[in-house]
Amino acid sequence: MDWKPEIEELNYRKQLASRMGGQEGIERQRKRGKLTVRERIDKLADPGSFREIGGLAGTGIYEGDKLVDFQASNYVIGLCSVDGRKVMVSGGDFTVRGGAADASVGNKHGFANQLPLKYRIPYIRLLDATGGSVRTFEQIGRTYIPINPGTYHIDELLCTSPVVSLALGSVAGLPAVEVCFSHFSVMVKGISQVFAGGPPVVKAALGQDITKEELGDERTQVFEGGVVDNLAESEEEAFDLARRFLSYLPQSVWEMPPRKEPTDDPNRREEALLSVIPRNRRRIYDPYRVLKLVLDRDSLLEMTPFYGRSRITALARINGYPVGVMINNPMFLGGSMDVAAGTKVIRFIQLCDTFHLPMIYFADEPGFMVGLEAQKQGIVRAGAKMVCATQQSRMPWISVIIRQIYGVAGQCHDRGMRGMFKRVAWPSANWGSMHIEGGASAAYRREIDTAEAPEAKRQEIERRLQAIASPFRTAEAFNIEEIVDPRDTRPILCDFIDLAQPILKTQLGPTPGPSYQP
Repeated sequence: MDWKPEIEELNYRKQLASRMGGQEGIERQRKRGKLTVRERIDKLADPGSFREIGGLAGTGIYEGDKLVDFQASNYVIGLCSVDGRKVMVSGGDFTVRGGAADASVGNKHGFANQLPLKYRIPYIRLLDATGGSVRTFEQIGRTYIPINPGTYHIDELLCTSPVVSLALGSVAGLPAVEVCFSHFSVMVKGISQVFAGGPPVVKAALGQDITKEELGDERTQVFEGGVVDNLAESEEEAFDLARRFLSYLPQSVWEMPPRKEPTDDPNRREEALLSVIPRNRRRIYDPYRVLKLVLDRDSLLEMTPFYGRSRITALARINGYPVGVMINNPMFLGGSMDVAAGTKVIRFIQLCDTFHLPMIYFADEPGFMVGLEAQKQGIVRAGAKMVCATQQSRMPWISVIIRQIYGVAGQCHDRGMRGMFKRVAWPSANWGSMHIEGGASAAYRREIDTAEAPEAKRQEIERRLQAIASPFRTAEAFNIEEIVDPRDTRPILCDFIDLAQPILKTQLGPTPGPSYQP
């Protein structure tokens, strides 16, 4: 007597579960231009590596003790390999009750969040689901207190393992919040929307008629609100972005970030760096060109490129080692730090600090954004948060002052000499508590106002101040450690990042300071 009948039933149940919401639901999914959850997992995971967990969970229909039909759970979870690295993956099945979060069987959400925390591996969510549904009230015969064990310990997970959320359809309620319960999020143009409550909820609450696209597509979530980091043109591109993001990060905070075999000369000196910063301070330049000339070739992955655009944040490599990179973008707001850019930068600093990525900052910071609109948005408090986030970080940090640093925002290039910190400047750099232009009008107001020719007097004072603004005078006072030939920047960075590796090894594990905040 063997167990062959049970194995046959096991295979039969797996076959029923693989139907998901049935052919009609699958066809609706495809008409919307979307893949099914199982097709998504197949495209994301290394071939043949997915091992499902809870695949038999669902609702069975019986005649006596015989199973005659089966409705699979609308939430698929399991382990797989991505580029050879073990990863936890979960996906909402929109073909079953729209992937409603409260229609999942058992605590699969909670299990999915707990496993990468316990196994210390990355987690990728494939989100295509709604939140709670009033249909559940009728099914269970009561309402319920809005708690969700799936969110328990999410704060601990975000401080332990890399988490990626891909919004691959209309995502509302809890799944929408799960977009933000991540270190990197992506939505797909044309098929993705993210919102706390969809159009029917908005209509009931506010009396407004609005489409799901107007409410939650990339216009509000990527470009305006910065809720989602990056935008993909297709689901396949979203999967590729997830792979690329994880390639810079360790499996967990207890491991070192993975180094790739370097193919770029660490001593490469680019002549173009001598002229990349214009002598005329009113002229802008291309910050991406600076990065291209210094970082490992083809290693840049920009994060949140369409939000807070006055500061570029990216992952990259120096001599094969993963690093975090920031540079001010003079093409937007002159590179000034506004509330949006500050919000983005704080998250990015916390990401790099959590996963032991050294920080490289190419500083050209004219200061916090000024004006009435910035004041209404709370720029002063946002600036205070930025200062604290910088000071609280502990990963190795090197700042290269390439043009200007002014005021409190300019101070945020400096870690207060805490931990491993290095600062160098190019000869093109200039700095101060405030700009000479404008600052002279404030400091010398009476002298200017009482002069026979006020404008000529103002210009005279500014010329006098500019004459002592050379960075070499600052170096004489040892107020800047080094002024370097811009062509030496890459060799300097390679040397710093190499020296940082033993320091990073002493920092493995959770950061002792403030936790990562979504």
